[in-house]
Amino acid sequence: MELEEKPKYGEPRKYDPTFKGPLQNRGCTDIVCCILFIVAILAYFAVGILAWSQGDPRKVIYPTDSRGQFCGKKPYLFYFNIMKCASPMVLLEFQCPTTQNFQCVNDKQSSHRNATVVMEARQVVMKIFEDYTQSWYWILLCCTALFSILSPTCLLHLYHLQCVHQCVCCWLSGIFHCYMEYAALKGEAGANVTLQELGFQTDFSVYLQIRQTWLAFMIILAIVDVIIILLLIFLRKRICIAIALIREASKAIGHVMSALFFPLFTFFLLAVVIAYWAVTAVYPLNKLPTQTCSLSVNYSTSPEKAECPDSQCLFAFYGGETAYHKYLIWLQFYNVFLFFWCANFVTALGQMTLAGAFASYYWAFVKPDDIPKCPLFSSLGRSLRYHTGTLAFGSFILSAIQIIRVLLEYLDHKLKGAHNKCTKFLLCCLKCCFWCLEKFIKFLNRNAYIMTAIYGKNFCSAARDAFFLLMRNMIRVAVLDKVTDFLLFLGKLLIVGLVGVFAFFFFSGRVKAFENTAPSLHYYWVPIITVAIGSYLIAHGFFSVYSMCVDTLFLCFLEDLERNDGSPERPYLMPESLQKVLKKKNKNEPAQ
Repeated sequence: MELEEKPKYGEPRKYDPTFKGPLQNRGCTDIVCCILFIVAILAYFAVGILAWSQGDPRKVIYPTDSRGQFCGKKPYLFYFNIMKCASPMVLLEFQCPTTQNFQCVNDKQSSHRNATVVMEARQVVMKIFEDYTQSWYWILLCCTALFSILSPTCLLHLYHLQCVHQCVCCWLSGIFHCYMEYAALKGEAGANVTLQELGFQTDFSVYLQIRQTWLAFMIILAIVDVIIILLLIFLRKRICIAIALIREASKAIGHVMSALFFPLFTFFLLAVVIAYWAVTAVYPLNKLPTQTCSLSVNYSTSPEKAECPDSQCLFAFYGGETAYHKYLIWLQFYNVFLFFWCANFVTALGQMTLAGAFASYYWAFVKPDDIPKCPLFSSLGRSLRYHTGTLAFGSFILSAIQIIRVLLEYLDHKLKGAHNKCTKFLLCCLKCCFWCLEKFIKFLNRNAYIMTAIYGKNFCSAARDAFFLLMRNMIRVAVLDKVTDFLLFLGKLLIVGLVGVFAFFFFSGRVKAFENTAPSLHYYWVPIITVAIGSYLIAHGFFSVYSMCVDTLFLCFLEDLERNDGSPERPYLMPESLQKVLKKKNKNEPAQ
């Protein structure tokens, strides 16, 4: 009797007529991890209370003497250089460790030059501040207008294959414009000055008068355009599938509009975590001083040694040697680790919540009638009620890898002066390996949270099912995932670029229609850079929702292909756009 060999990556999903999307009847998962996470949070609160009650944040800002007193309260205190390690030789004669007593004329001139630089920098900062006071209203208006550009309706029209072709044409026109500017500056006075010779200039228009600037722009645009053209040639089919997924994601977000504002909730929780970590970190536990022996040149002949022959004069670090101070480094390490754990937990909660909401949309047979009410809040409730342990488990694994990466960076910083090439090579390999491992764990966790949101399984089972599902469809996954990420990145850059170009023409006064409206500024690049950075952050928050929606729909799409065959009894639930791209159709529909 021969045993039937099981498939390498598990059995494909079988058709289940009762499956209607995310399961409502589910139980708690990874309860042990949930309990450990709650205990760790309570201990984290205890560490914070201990730091706030025993610490003093002024110790981080102001220098202190050997008795823990703040320098500057008395006129004859000795100031330590807090940027260097303390040396006993400095205190032998109790004077500053100077190597000379007089300054030469060159040092005086250098001091004047440094003072001039400081004054000029102060004037620049004041002008920048004045520019912000004049343009803050328009900056806020530009960032607000970005919300309408990022609406699902606009992005639905953005992602067409024709739109990608139009982007290529825009890049080509940009290259042509850069070449014309480069050619027009030929023979102009000062146009051949290099950027290195010019240095940093606060007036950005100076750079536009140099040929090298337009040459650099032209080269960058040409490289990007060549990459896009090659992708269009060799990945046309994958790009069509990716565009269909993104367009379907726009429709899904259009039916779950509250998902667009969910990143604000995630951002608020992350801000709380970062603030708690920072406040706890700057409260060093060094409030309680201890008595130490007075330093003398020869302690063996001092009166203290004569009175107590067995005594020794040992250096105790500033602040004392209490039980608090002995475990200070471990408490700080615990603070850093819990910061990573809580931050990753908040991110994971956002991912699972969005995954549950978008999965409800995909598996609805009749859209939008079969979509449950308030799918986002229902998914958030399920995630917190049943899967806190799963979120804690996945975020713990990721946090452990991240803390190892932090330790490797610390070792790299400490070994910068070492000349052992073998050690440097080994450290570089470890950093590279753990960087790759972190990326893989993030990818695995993301898909595991999607499967947990749908089926209510624990972390290990969900991660295994997601991994096997992706491996069974490796040909589709290998390219499609990165192509989708690339298209989302291009969309983000396109939107930020449009807002940046509009801000440039508005604040620089290049367009006559805006001459009387634009505020008078010292440096027009100040609001332009601010608008560009702000628009990128806003676009990143919106596109993170789109990215999670695409990943969720993609996993549901793969399961749809395994569960159903397009027959009247087992019809595909994927949209018609995906069916056309994949050359699939439900058999009860007439052929087109």
